[in-house]
Amino acid sequence: MNAARFVPGTRRDLLLICDHASNRVPCELAGLGLDASALARHIGWDIGAGALTERLAARLDAPAVLCRFSRLVIDPNRPLDHRQSILAESDGVRVPGNRALDAAEGERRAAAYFWPYHAALAAAVAALPAPALIAVHSFTPALAGSDRPWHAGVLHDDDVRLAAPMLRAFAAYGDLRVGDNEPYTGYSDMTFTLGHHARGGALASVALEVRQDLLATDAGIDRWVRVLGDVVDRTLETRR
Repeated sequence: MNAARFVPGTRRDLLLICDHASNRVPCELAGLGLDASALARHIGWDIGAGALTERLAARLDAPAVLCRFSRLVIDPNRPLDHRQSILAESDGVRVPGNRALDAAEGERRAAAYFWPYHAALAAAVAALPAPALIAVHSFTPALAGSDRPWHAGVLHDDDVRLAAPMLRAFAAYGDLRVGDNEPYTGYSDMTFTLGHHARGGALASVALEVRQDLLATDAGIDRWVRVLGDVVDRTLETRR
């Protein structure tokens, strides 16, 4: 299994990234002991995020890199020593293929999937002069018994070169509730990708989250392609 899929685009100031685009599990891992319905849940991937990223890349004529394996195999957006790198249980669902995992299997998965994905992403970053890095994710409407009322979220750390103009651009959509570091925060130790590829902060970066029920249909995805396309264009215009 190729760890990453590259979507070409002629735009030189932007690279889109989707860490959790797929719920595929390599044949050798026998579905991690889960059935297809479990892998189709949010525990296996960011529902709708892959399709959203591909269509947004087409709308913006921007290159994109999408991960091709499930986050349950090994999470490409977690440091390898993070407690959530390979989950034995996710949102109450036991993952048999990840239980009692030894260090050698963790290292094998990192070598087979994690690092090849990041090598492909590094090559895409290196091919551009100084791209803005925008990671596209989706989040479940409820987690651990708590509802999440945001339609979308803008995640960032102290670097707000993209986040600040992006939040201003979202303000034009008065019907949307957009979280500033909600429902997750960019200050967390849980994220790996943007920090690893932003050249020590030399590249501006931000993560976008869209609620999964809003991406449940083609019409919903297309609506968010229009919204995010407009927001990203406005954001990047401020940098020219």
